[in-house]
This record gives sequence, C-alpha cells and structure tokens, in this order.
Amino acid sequence: MSERTPEPKTVLLRRGEVHSPADPFATAMVVERGQVAWVGSEGAADAFADGVDEVVDLDGALVTPAFTDAHVHTTSTGLALTGLDLSSAPSLAAALALVRDFAAARPRDKVLLGHGWDASRWPEGRAPRRDELDEATGGRPLYLSRIDVHSAVVTTALLDLALRTRTEPGFAEGEPLTRDAHHTARAAAFAAVTPAQRAEAQRTALAHAASLGIGSVHECGGPEISSEDDFTDLLRLAAEESGPRVVGYWAERDADRARQLGALGAAGDLFVDGALGSHTACLHTPYTDAAHSGTAYLTAADVAAHVVACTEAGLQAGFHAIGDAAVTAVVDGVRAAAEKTGLARIRAARHRVEHAEMLTPETVAALAELGLTASVQPAFDALWGGDDGMYAQRLGVERARTLNPFAALLRAGVPLAFGSDSPVTPLDPWGTVRAAAFHRTPGHRVSVRAAFTAHTRGGWRAIGRDDAGVLVPGAPADYAVWRTDALVVQAPDDRVARWSTDPRSGTPGLPDLTPGTDLPVCLRTVVAGKTVFVRPGE
Repeated sequence: MSERTPEPKTVLLRRGEVHSPADPFATAMVVERGQVAWVGSEGAADAFADGVDEVVDLDGALVTPAFTDAHVHTTSTGLALTGLDLSSAPSLAAALALVRDFAAARPRDKVLLGHGWDASRWPEGRAPRRDELDEATGGRPLYLSRIDVHSAVVTTALLDLALRTRTEPGFAEGEPLTRDAHHTARAAAFAAVTPAQRAEAQRTALAHAASLGIGSVHECGGPEISSEDDFTDLLRLAAEESGPRVVGYWAERDADRARQLGALGAAGDLFVDGALGSHTACLHTPYTDAAHSGTAYLTAADVAAHVVACTEAGLQAGFHAIGDAAVTAVVDGVRAAAEKTGLARIRAARHRVEHAEMLTPETVAALAELGLTASVQPAFDALWGGDDGMYAQRLGVERARTLNPFAALLRAGVPLAFGSDSPVTPLDPWGTVRAAAFHRTPGHRVSVRAAFTAHTRGGWRAIGRDDAGVLVPGAPADYAVWRTDALVVQAPDDRVARWSTDPRSGTPGLPDLTPGTDLPVCLRTVVAGKTVFVRPGE
C-alpha cells in the first residue's frame, strides 16, 4: 500500500454487471466524492459520459460491494503471511522440517514466530515436543501457535524469557500451553516484534485483504491478544494510508479504556471460553476425547456487568463464546443486563457474540430476542466439520452436527456478520460464502445470496451502519470488480439455476460457487471511491 493519493471526483463504470438491489439488471455505475451516485443501464450511462472525470470500461466484469471481514487479527495475519505458516504441513515430521528451515533462514530474529499447526490432522496425532523444537531451532526462542490460537508450543529458550509461564494455569510438562501460561508466553514472544516489523506485517495483511476484494476489516485486539501499541498503530496506519477500512474492537472489561484507544467497542475476543481444538471451549457436558468440559473465563454475572457498562457508555459489548456453556453464559448475562437497562437499549446497542458455534434452539432464540449480532466464521465448518473432522473427534458425531447452524440463525432473525478470524483461517471471502452455502451439515446451509449479504452488508450493520455494504445511490463507494463466469441465482430448493431475465424477480445474480468451480478473481478494489488495489496487467 502507499500513501493516499487524489483520485478523480467522478467515475463512470460501464459495460459490466453491477450487483445492486436498486436495479438487478444494472450494467453501469457512477461514483462521485466517495459515494455511489447512480446505478443503471448501459444506454442511460451515455448521459453521464461527458460529465465525468474518468470512464472505466468493465469489459463484462462483475461489480459488487466490497467484502467486510468481521473478525481479523491484522498483525498476526501479516506475520503469518511473511513468516512461518504450518497450516499446510501434512505431518509432524513435515512441520519440524519447516521449523528447521525457517530458523536457518532467519538467523537475526530475536524470537522465531510461527502459526497454524493442527495435530488433529497429522498422522502422528500429537503436537511437537519441546525437545524436538529445541533441536529444530538450535536452542533459540520459538513460539508456535496452534491453528485456533488458543494454545501453543514453545522452546525452552522462550520459556526462559517468560519465566512465570511455568507456574501459571495452563502449563503442564510435555503439553501445549493453554490459558494464562499461553497468554504469558505469547506476550513475551510478541514483545520481541519491533515497531517496524509490526508495521510491515500490518501493511502486508491489509494489502492482501485488498487484493481479495475486502474493503473493511474488524480488528479484534486486546491485552491478551496483542498490545495497546499494536492496536493504536494499526488504526493510525489505516487512517493515514491507502487500503481497507479498519474498525477496531478492544477486548477488555474497561469501556473507558476501549474508548480512549479508539475502539468502537469493548468487544471482540473478550474470552468467555477458549476453542474446541485446544479443549478449552466451555461445554455443558464433557468432551468425547477428554475427561473435562473445557475452561470458563467469564461468568454470566461478569457478562451482565460488562454489557451494562458498555451500554451506559454508548459502546458495543462483545464476547468470544464457542462452547454451549459459554454461549449460555453470554445470553444469561445479556438478559440480566436487559433487566437493568431495558431491552430496547440492549437491542439498540447491537452487542456481538464472536464465533457462537455450539448453539441450541433456546440460545438461538435468545440471540434474536436480545438483538445480538452473531459474528461467525463459515470456514471453521469447511476446515473442521463433517463426521470425520476435528469437531467430531472432540464432541462425537451427533454433537458435531449441531455446530454453526447458520440457517437456524437466519430463520430466527439473528443478524449475521461473516469473517475469517484470520490467521486462524485465511482471508478468503468467496471461499467463506461458499462454505456457508455448502455447509457440511446440509440443514445448516444458507443461500449464496444470504451468505454474500452476511459478508458484505452484514459487517456494516454489525457496526451500526445500515446505509452501507450495498451499491445504491448514497451508499459509500466501497466496491470490488471481479472476473467471473456467468451469474446465477440460487433457487429455494438449493438448486443453482441460470439468472432469470424476468424483471419481476428483482434479484441480481452472483457467481456460481458450487464446489469444484473457480472462485472469482479480484481485478480492482475501491474504498470510499479510492482505488486501493489493481491486479497487475488489468
């Protein structure tokens, strides 16, 4: 990315397909002063041709609202993109080889950082041992987070940098670090990242997001995840340089501090529990493959107090809750808060629940009643769902089939905002839409159109903006241009049919995302009327 540069005040895009509810057959759009000024037909576009500063010939390309990724860890994403990424390692042996090569290639790094290992997918079925990592790194400090970022393995040298780790909850000799021990080790590892390295990682992540048609990201920071400097530096960088918008959430039970840091809410990854893969998600009944029910970090009373404080302060509250017991604690706490402040004020605040994977009909109904936004990650199901996936290993097949019930949430009227939780799963907006439309449990599938809306307009609604994420006159000109195949609409019975030419349909088409088909390729991304990405050669 580069420093912001002036752009033409008025731009006409023509000879394409414009995805707009204002005109489902639009082929042209006018952008003026950072807003959509007009959408319509090619013939009508002639009237604007002489009065604009630039004409863009779309040559049949598709124009859609830019995506919003509603849950991102920007610096960690950039570090994963530029550093050691083990997410594709097919085995423990392959992962150790990657660690060895990375250490050899980075002799000057004070601490080696890596991410993405997942022992549940390896034939060895276990995490790397500390002695194996000591050997692979030559005894240097190394921090390797599991793919869900709720546990990690480290070398002896890193433990020596974070001496308290050995005495804290979550430390067990020979096991990955969890809970407080993990947080302490992570803080020690990331303290070694210089401001210059951090800025490089942030720029890399935002540039990558822009190349995928992402116009906004919701940064989920917090004292247990990153640092205040990381958070404020990111907000400053995004404000000063060309790239996606960044909306900040700070996960601390201090509404005043969140406001001081420039956060929209004291929300995001404010942990009520952990993650299923690390056996730290909090369950009502024990794991199938472990003799415990996970970890609870906050009670319903804690949730209630925080929601009341944020509501009174005019900020959003939000919580990370994955296990069914954690989600129950959230809805019980928010309901208790509503008894103090009034339900209308709670609903108006649009408080959030991140992940919300293990839901029951009762908690789905509660989310709808309380006006809570479900900020969810469909790629989790694509990666870990199915009868032989990690969810089934942890919970058994029957419980695993209940996870991520997107269709039930929509039927109940729960607002959905889609994200990636990157670097847990990659930034991949069309892949995210596909994952929701082709959920591994068929009863949880939603239409491509509904999934697309959750990943565009849903992210804007989650921050209290109902006028954005859609290409209609007056909306922010945040859009992406795509090379794709013929457009289709999804029929009510989930069959994919060619786009109807009946004007009564009133439904703009979207790409065919059937598994096995090519995903659209982003040619250009524009934020507030300013181009932040152009594919080379276009």
